Amino acid sequence: MTDAATTAPTEQLPAAGTWQIDPAHSSLNFSARHLGLSKVRGHFASFGGTITVGDSPTASNVDVQIHTDSVNTGQEQRDGHLRSADFLDVANHPTMDFRGHTVTDSGRGYQLVGDLTIRGTTRPVTLDVEYGGLVPDPMSGGHRMAFEAHATIDRRDFGLTWSAPLETGQILVGNKVDIELDIVATDQPMESPEEVQEDAASSEATVLS
Repeated sequence: MTDAATTAPTEQLPAAGTWQIDPAHSSLNFSARHLGLSKVRGHFASFGGTITVGDSPTASNVDVQIHTDSVNTGQEQRDGHLRSADFLDVANHPTMDFRGHTVTDSGRGYQLVGDLTIRGTTRPVTLDVEYGGLVPDPMSGGHRMAFEAHATIDRRDFGLTWSAPLETGQILVGNKVDIELDIVATDQPMESPEEVQEDAASSEATVLS
């Protein structure tokens, strides 16, 4: 007997319609070189969005909003600098937005071309996408799909030009930023990140009262 909770993902494509990204089971990761040597890795903890699946994969589009103040590299001082006007300028630009509008079959997966907006500057970005499959969701009675995506951007294209050249000729922060996404989406309605935070605050207030 096959248990739906342990069913392996199938290559079946998701049904046409609107799918909600599940932030609790997804991750938005990035990395950049420090002194041209090691990679500093980080992620954004708060984000949400939708994937509108067409009758074929190439007729699909994506809309994602990322809260810039949720950047986390595991080092408080560095995260504060990333939130400052030198980089993400979260006070004036609280979100980054990605709108993927063109999907092509590369033969080894898919490519998603979209417009990425950081600090009010929008540039085209191409993501290499690998579809991870589809499973039934025993919790909701619906389905979940997964995919991984990768891209490399030059931060200077988005106005993130802060740098600290060293006497040795090295650059403190690399210009190339690698992006790695692990996304799970569901065909069932989900709360927005703001609603999740409000529910958590309400639950905490109830416990304390």
